[in-house]
Amino acid sequence: MAVLQEYKCPCCGGAISFDSKLQKMKCPFCDTEMDVEALAAYDSVLKDEDKQTNDMTWDVSAGAEWEDGETDRFKIYVCNSCGGEIVGDENTAAAACPYCGNPVVMMGQFSGGLKPDCVIPFKLDKKAAKEALKKHCMHKTLLPKVFKDENHIDEIKGLYVPFWLFDADVDANVRYRATKVRSWRTGRYEYTETSFYSLIRGGSVSFAHVPVDGSTKMPDDLMESIEPFDFSEAVDFQTAYLAGYMADKYDVDDKQSIERANERIKKSTEEAFAVQSHYTSVTAEASNISLRNGCSKYALYPVWILNTTWRGNKYTFAMNGQTGKLVGDLPLDKGALWKWRLALFGISGALALAFTYLMWLI
Repeated sequence: MAVLQEYKCPCCGGAISFDSKLQKMKCPFCDTEMDVEALAAYDSVLKDEDKQTNDMTWDVSAGAEWEDGETDRFKIYVCNSCGGEIVGDENTAAAACPYCGNPVVMMGQFSGGLKPDCVIPFKLDKKAAKEALKKHCMHKTLLPKVFKDENHIDEIKGLYVPFWLFDADVDANVRYRATKVRSWRTGRYEYTETSFYSLIRGGSVSFAHVPVDGSTKMPDDLMESIEPFDFSEAVDFQTAYLAGYMADKYDVDDKQSIERANERIKKSTEEAFAVQSHYTSVTAEASNISLRNGCSKYALYPVWILNTTWRGNKYTFAMNGQTGKLVGDLPLDKGALWKWRLALFGISGALALAFTYLMWLI
């Protein structure tokens, strides 16, 4: 049985074929022409594309065993609602879960788990967290006006969130689809020309301290939204840093976090190579990324969790305890939203009417 080899146009992605008159490969859709030798070299590069980054054996030896007596002053608090296990010292007032706001109960002495390699201490206090939430609510057009006055803060907790930090060296070849857009006017007409390109870029880059949240109770997108943390301020872990705060007990180990680390490294590599200085847009289509010298660390990062209630609904906000960056969902004023939509429709309708009238005059 004969096997037909199909080649894709590097510019538009259409099927490309050999043109006997030109003695070249030609795309019938965008008229791109390529020498057979050039297409063969291009095809050989593509054969290894989309190689996954999870084929490297990571050195996942983060953390260390606790020494005898080092955890005697730690207590375990368990949430009756979400099941989260929170670590605190004997002086920690744990009346509510920092994740869902429901009551927690003390279960006894801390046991199990690994000792963190490092910790970034809290730099901002509870007052700064309150001020950040107040600032977060300012200048929000679609936020109900009474929310700032009626929103009640149920609980503010300083929490050390477990993170696995990954280091790796990367060798990569990435293929991008790029465009250049050029516009000009001639008389009464305006023209737009879009040119398409296929780019192949390669090189090496190193990553240090790529963070992956080690808790299933803390959404990854929420933690990634309050990044970055400045690792230069990290110090060797000492139990004294936990005094007065709580610490989440990780339930996702470093081996389970490798896939997420690979995804973040791959995405960051593609973005780093996508230099757009000469193009209107550059979008990654396929990549061949290999990792080496991979290792991990276990760290605790400072986060303020603010649980609030407004008209029976609960809202959770998270603030970076080092930089003060705060994120969280806010309620939507549906009345203001409809007014905004009607205003937008009115402006669009007025512009359309003016354009129609102008064309009629011409």
